[in-house]
Amino acid sequence: MSFIASRLGRIKPSPTIAVTQKARDLSAQGRDVIGLGAGEPDFDTPRHIRDEAKAAMDRGETRYTPVAGTPALRQAIVDKFKRENGLDYGLDQITVGCGGKHVIYNAIMATVGPGDEVIIPAPYWVSYPDITLLAEGTPVIVECPAESGFKLKPEDLEKAITPKTKWLILNSPSNPSGAAYTEGEMKAVTDVLVKHPHVWVMTDDIYEHVVYDDFVFVTPAQVEPRLYERALTLNGVSKAYCMTGWRLGYGGGPADLINAINKIQSQSITHTSSITQAATVAALNGPQDFIAKHNAIFKDRRDLVVSMLNQADGLDCPSPEGAFYVYPSCAGTLGKTTPDGKTLESDEDFVTFMLESEGVAAVQGAAFGLSPHFRISYATSTELLEEACSRIQRACGALT
Repeated sequence: MSFIASRLGRIKPSPTIAVTQKARDLSAQGRDVIGLGAGEPDFDTPRHIRDEAKAAMDRGETRYTPVAGTPALRQAIVDKFKRENGLDYGLDQITVGCGGKHVIYNAIMATVGPGDEVIIPAPYWVSYPDITLLAEGTPVIVECPAESGFKLKPEDLEKAITPKTKWLILNSPSNPSGAAYTEGEMKAVTDVLVKHPHVWVMTDDIYEHVVYDDFVFVTPAQVEPRLYERALTLNGVSKAYCMTGWRLGYGGGPADLINAINKIQSQSITHTSSITQAATVAALNGPQDFIAKHNAIFKDRRDLVVSMLNQADGLDCPSPEGAFYVYPSCAGTLGKTTPDGKTLESDEDFVTFMLESEGVAAVQGAAFGLSPHFRISYATSTELLEEACSRIQRACGALT
């Protein structure tokens, strides 16, 4: 339609949201569908966080807040960065948005324009390239295959940098692969960035606390202090704190950048919910012991899914360091024929076959920029995961 802005032609709807909605629609039609597309913990928000939200409402904290977030919340975020990451920020270096995606959107919109390049390692979270395109920037995709642990090699980063490079976006632990950078691996990446002072790093740390096997999380500005003035460190409460629907993400960085981000926000949402902000103070300052309990359950689920998928014909599933996804290869199924005579030619064909034949909804690797893979979220009950993996084994066994 002619009245729709041309910029919308540069982007597509989120494929992960589309898969989740398709699974919901099929379930509503009476189909037996197990949806493994959404990156959402199945645990309830901890009670002390919910209680603080109720108390905030009773205290009348239901009015507008500052664009950047309440002083109490920004102080809690400052304390978190200092306590957990060794990063010193002032209140004027903190921004709070309506989820982590919103902070990323604001940051790209505030800094990227026509001709600017954003380096995005693949597999990537689906929104990074499209947000860049919406800002009229150019996503520069660097493939990071399974052989490299789905991680960016310093020599590949070096090759991707040009005079037009504005940002490198890093996500560790990663959505969709669960891959996480050790301190040595992160230092190798930051060593390259130090040599290119015009390149900034945006680090999406939303899965910081969802790690396994004694993995030690690090973030770029922590590993390399010389990047402090050109790093935007992003985080939020959706994943580890089981607050996906509450919608709160935050970032720390240089004051000039944060001011620009807040300027964008002042002309869009103004601020996220005052109730959510109060609850997040309780999340960041309150008990953290539930995180380890949840991670122990996630680890068991990870091990179950990795084991069962590796027993499926044609699949190869690495074991991730963090997050709650696996990113198996389905290369061994391509070229095979389904019981109804269709030849599988892509990872999209494979996930469509799984959904239609066995009612298991996953996301094709093409959506994340690296094929032939698919993503499964194991942030659902162990019983459903076991059933889903049995169905996947059955589907793979039916191929000829």
